[in-house]
This record gives sequence, C-alpha cells and structure tokens, in this order.
Amino acid sequence: MSPSASPSPPASGGDAARELYDELTDDLLYDPAIGRGTIMGHPCIRLAGQFVTCLERNGTGLILKLPADRVSTLIAEGTGVPFTANRTPMREWITIPTADRPTWQALLAEAVTFARSKVAAP
Repeated sequence: MSPSASPSPPASGGDAARELYDELTDDLLYDPAIGRGTIMGHPCIRLAGQFVTCLERNGTGLILKLPADRVSTLIAEGTGVPFTANRTPMREWITIPTADRPTWQALLAEAVTFARSKVAAP
C-alpha cells in the first residue's frame, strides 16, 4: 500500500498504531533476511539478527535503531524522543511517539538500511 493510499491513524490510538506497525512491518518481510524476533521479551523486527524496530510496550510509539547522528537530528526536529533503557538514553535508538504513516514508513526504510550496514560491516 502506498503512503497516500490511506490516511495516517490518529496519534492517540494504540490499536491504530499497532495496525499501522503490523502493516508496515509485514511489508518488510519480502526480504528473507528480515523476520520477526524478540527483544527484551517484546516482539520486534530483525534483519539477519540486527534489531530494526519494535512497538512501544504501550502500543503507541515506534522504536527504531538508527545512526546516532540521525537520532540526534530527529530529536532536535521534534520528530522523536530519546529511547531509554534503565533511565539511560541509548544513542542509536529513538522513539517516534506519533503514529504517522509517511514518517514511520520512511524511518523504517532507514532502519533497515542501517541494520543492513551493520551486517555488511567487517
């Protein structure tokens, strides 16, 4: 489905965010290197073992692993907020709290590219 084919779900709707997450991550599964997995007991998407994305535990925000400089830019722009583990911000992780199809789709593509670069790195 193209980004313009349907409107973004409302930002406050956990069910709508989950549906968008499922739809967009299902679209990634054409690549045999991409599959479903878990991280910290939570469902996620991985590429050849590298973390790509998961949905926040409350089901409303998208968590991604991206290059640290990109994470900083997205935070500065107000698109995302730092992802923290045990109150410590993780420099290559970000939470995108608003469910927005074009934003999530573009950032998922960036996260896949980033994960792919980690697999290809020596």
